[in-house]
Amino acid sequence: MYVNITKQDGYAIAQLNRPEVLNALNIQLMTELVDTLESLDKDSDVRCIILTGNEKAFAAGADIKEMADASAIEMLTRDQFARWDRIRRIKKPLIAAVSGFALGGGCELMMSCDMVIASETAKFGQPEINIGVMPGAGGTQRLTRAVGKVKSMEMVLTGRMISADEALRWGLINKVVPVEYYLEEAKSWAKEIASKPPVAVKLAKEAVLKSFDTTIEGGLEFERKNFYLLFASEDQKEGMKAFAEKRKPEWKGK
Repeated sequence: MYVNITKQDGYAIAQLNRPEVLNALNIQLMTELVDTLESLDKDSDVRCIILTGNEKAFAAGADIKEMADASAIEMLTRDQFARWDRIRRIKKPLIAAVSGFALGGGCELMMSCDMVIASETAKFGQPEINIGVMPGAGGTQRLTRAVGKVKSMEMVLTGRMISADEALRWGLINKVVPVEYYLEEAKSWAKEIASKPPVAVKLAKEAVLKSFDTTIEGGLEFERKNFYLLFASEDQKEGMKAFAEKRKPEWKGK
């Protein structure tokens, strides 16, 4: 098993488990990870998902040995990145808890998540240029949207790693904490999100992500429709009634 799962307090933790190779993302691990995330996405007891590795590495990149001798047609036929498209379709919030290396595919996997908690030891980078290629799982696109053109060019063209503090200043991650607390902090965030109305959380995530795919006009229209749609939910009625009655709402996810 390359992905370990634990569940508690309305959220789940998916932990990458190839420590001997710093959680290098081979095809088997990625297949198992995507299948796991899709299963958790369908689990009504899970309202938020934490994706993590270990203290030494979130994921140090793709498994180079699997690709080194491949031809262009082999890579095309293999459809190396189809699994990544499935991660993008996960509806529940994904929180990356990162310590140590998040490089190449590991950095791209982290950027596929919705929020990022990092330890002080975390290192981020897209070093693919150093082995004769470039990011291929969204690195040039998500990184640019997160940190802007010049910073993205710096990381992609030089292959330089940045520290957790730099990543925080650049807007790539949410928070930096001491290494002994990074997973606990992610659990705290996940527990808080899991306490919110599930349907509203899903539609709010969907609307935020839509902003990257459309114009401001299209995004505003999409947001408005999702807002109106929530008035068909039992949770909307319960939430507003509880507010008026000055009590804690009881969410049903309906």
